[in-house]
Amino acid sequence: MKHLIPEFENLRRRFPAGFESSLVLPCLRRIQEDRGYVADDDVEQLTAYLGVPRIQIEEVLSFYTQFRRKPIGRWHLQMCHNVSCSMRGAETLLSYVERKLGVRPGETTADGRYTLSTAECLGSCGTAPMMMVNDTYHENLTAEKLDTLLEGLK
Repeated sequence: MKHLIPEFENLRRRFPAGFESSLVLPCLRRIQEDRGYVADDDVEQLTAYLGVPRIQIEEVLSFYTQFRRKPIGRWHLQMCHNVSCSMRGAETLLSYVERKLGVRPGETTADGRYTLSTAECLGSCGTAPMMMVNDTYHENLTAEKLDTLLEGLK
């Protein structure tokens, strides 16, 4: 995390003194972009750097589902399972992916290629069911489209 301090200093200049807790979210986002997840050591260092209670950082990490506390696979598959996606077959497609990859939500394949997760809503209700792979949306999914998608991930 130490190599990110110059970036954090630039962020800090955008806020008035006494607003260090406002830096928690953007600093955590940058740490995760850099490492792929937020480690316990990162939390300790950020706590010391910002001078905020550790609980403030832990609250952000536990509230926002986009933050990860452990490494994930090369491909992060997030299946939306909110109402619109569920009504259009997301649960069936999730089971299909589970069987195909041999993992359940929250798990990573043994080869480290895929991590499967569920998401409460990814905001693509009109094109349900959908899944996000890393940062890319894949919409109007079917089992056949999932097969093609998974085969194309290297």
